[in-house]
Amino acid sequence: VPPPRTLFQSPEEGWQLYTSAQAPDGKCICTAVIPAQSTCSRDGRSRELRQLMEKVQNVSQSMEVLELRTYRDLQYVRGMETLMRSLDARLRAADGSLSAKSFQELKDRMTELLPLGSVLEQYKADTRTVVRLREEVRNLSGGLAAIQEEMGAYGYEDLQQRVVALEARLHACAQKLGCGKLTGVSNPITIRAMGSRFGSWMTDTMAPSADSRVWYMDGYYKGRRVLEFRTLGDFIKGQNFIQHLLPQPWAGTGHVVYNGSLFYNKYQSNVVVKYHFRSRSVLVQRSLPGAGYNNTFPYSWGGFSDMDFMVDESGLWAVYTTNQNAGNIVVSRLDPHTLEVMRSWDTGYPKRSAGEAFMICGVLYVTNSHLAGAKVYFAYFTNTSSYEYTDVPFHNQYSHISMLDYNPRERALYTWNNGHQVLYNVTLFHVISTAGDP
Repeated sequence: VPPPRTLFQSPEEGWQLYTSAQAPDGKCICTAVIPAQSTCSRDGRSRELRQLMEKVQNVSQSMEVLELRTYRDLQYVRGMETLMRSLDARLRAADGSLSAKSFQELKDRMTELLPLGSVLEQYKADTRTVVRLREEVRNLSGGLAAIQEEMGAYGYEDLQQRVVALEARLHACAQKLGCGKLTGVSNPITIRAMGSRFGSWMTDTMAPSADSRVWYMDGYYKGRRVLEFRTLGDFIKGQNFIQHLLPQPWAGTGHVVYNGSLFYNKYQSNVVVKYHFRSRSVLVQRSLPGAGYNNTFPYSWGGFSDMDFMVDESGLWAVYTTNQNAGNIVVSRLDPHTLEVMRSWDTGYPKRSAGEAFMICGVLYVTNSHLAGAKVYFAYFTNTSSYEYTDVPFHNQYSHISMLDYNPRERALYTWNNGHQVLYNVTLFHVISTAGDP
């Protein structure tokens, strides 16, 4: 579930309207934030109070999203609990009528599911924690509003300490739910139909939530024009954008925007380019050792997609292959400042058989096709240098995906599908450690 996104913001101190993904009952959640009551701009303490109020609002919105994620994952684990009870009932009812082999199979299945009991109890405890935190946010917001209305500062230091403590607890709770294993991909959400059959679009994975700029790059080779839209709403309407002209043309569609810079593959080379938007200059460029280029090792759809850059919760990655790896996908962790390879993994999966790929929480997920009927078929875990075959379908609505990338800030997949810019929400399954205070 992506975090709340500002759809409309009126002039300074105006109303703001936020919306998040659907709630468990299917309803869309919208949050209206009224303007803060006018304060004297020369009063430093009043400004501090206003900033504190905004901070509490941000924490409150994050809490709503966290509660949705906890609720969704709790439902998943409860399903597992039901399965456990069903298996247990079968064992009891079977008595001596089962063969020894069937009985042992059921018993082994039960043994595998038993650890889920403790996980479920932890989710229940975390749900209660979220409820308590939300109540604290409400009380604190009310106290701040009363202080702001009276234009006083009584109890300010105490309130500030409570906000800091609450924010730390929220961060700790969010960290526990931050990473997980991919278990589902939502139905597609078409944002816009614009451009040619191939291209890429993205937001900055490291930008603060208030920064909702969208970058758009049409085509898969020799392009140099990057459009920067002010907000997602502007991108949908095709208005309020500026143009960047890259000094070197790009190849493929595997670009990514990370912390204010665009990372892309220079056309007809294995060179990685880091272009900084604010200064409109190349900060660094470096050859990726041994990486194939110019349609030597593309994805199944071609399009000079030899090199694919990605960002997840842990940083910047490059996905490519080399002759030494016999055409199998290589995953490399890159230093975003120097573009040096910090570590590499050979996944053993042939890149030409992959439709597209994306990283979530240090795990490379690979689709088996770029056409209709595709599914997430393979997962490689960099933390254990191991892999497994998966079966996570997703609806390829327009039948030709040429870009698929995960945004950890919004917990969503960005895709370019036959000239359509499309989003997918993802479902991650979390196993929460029982050590420490949630």
